[in-house]
Amino acid sequence: MNLRDLQYLVALAEHRHFGHAADACFVSQPTLSTQIKKLEDELGVPLVERTPRKVLLTEVGRDIAARARDVLNEIEQIRGVARRTLDPESGTVRLGIFPTLGPYLLPHVLPLVRTAFPRLELLLVEEKTESVLRMLREGKLDAGILALPLHEDSLHSEFLFEEPFLLAVSAEHPLAHKQGQLKLADLSNQNLLLLEDGHCLRDQALEVCHMVGAGEHSGFRATSLETLRQMVAANVGITLLPVTAVKPPVAPVENLHLIEFKGHPPSRRIAMIWRKSSAMDGFLKRLAQIFRQLPADLLDAHTAATPLATEVAPITKRRAARR
Repeated sequence: MNLRDLQYLVALAEHRHFGHAADACFVSQPTLSTQIKKLEDELGVPLVERTPRKVLLTEVGRDIAARARDVLNEIEQIRGVARRTLDPESGTVRLGIFPTLGPYLLPHVLPLVRTAFPRLELLLVEEKTESVLRMLREGKLDAGILALPLHEDSLHSEFLFEEPFLLAVSAEHPLAHKQGQLKLADLSNQNLLLLEDGHCLRDQALEVCHMVGAGEHSGFRATSLETLRQMVAANVGITLLPVTAVKPPVAPVENLHLIEFKGHPPSRRIAMIWRKSSAMDGFLKRLAQIFRQLPADLLDAHTAATPLATEVAPITKRRAARR
């Protein structure tokens, strides 16, 4: 038994197809099939059920594949220790981040990372929270940027920042005049436009809805924050938007009014997450510190809120009277 055989088995467990698993391992299908058969002969148990349409692992095959994945992850950890001993600030970090934060946070933080660690290769994976957690558990990611709370005993979380929400409404909506005076109670009996299932922002918005007696706008679930913005601007409904998603370089949307909450606004807590067993623990703590060094006003809801319209009518009347 060797590490390559374990890699083949793990690939087969993930793809459930000999051809796709072989492509993932950069070998021919006969090579992968032969090595899996040799592994079965060595262990003395069947690992795979071969059917005309797909490949299924036996119960013992699934168990061995899961353990093989752990072994391969530990081997990668050993290699990581060696690389970082030679040069702590070089190498590769595979970082997962969820879609309602990644496009808005990364333009601000990546230049800071490049300045602090110029030899570091940062590989970014944008996935929903559950996928990031799964990839962390399987060793496919070194760390993730996720929203708290998380209930994963095997993971360490390093708090980064708290991000406030703004209420997004159209200019025609009755709440558009509430700038700076908006209370959570004002959302009572309102129906909010929300993202589709799987987005942590949807869960956070639903938590606010349940707390104040608001509901979800029926018959519509968006796939992205951009879709939410456009639907609100079209006066279809209202929603909550995180402040980073409306700060430059994000372009403003016409007829979209962003209302700041009075007092402590609803918010989400963001953290960097990694396995407690990670050999990169020390370096990831240093990387997390860079993610805390954000521009001063990036998380300021007040500077993102739509300014109140100035009263121009009286001025116009005075000018006409002077004529």
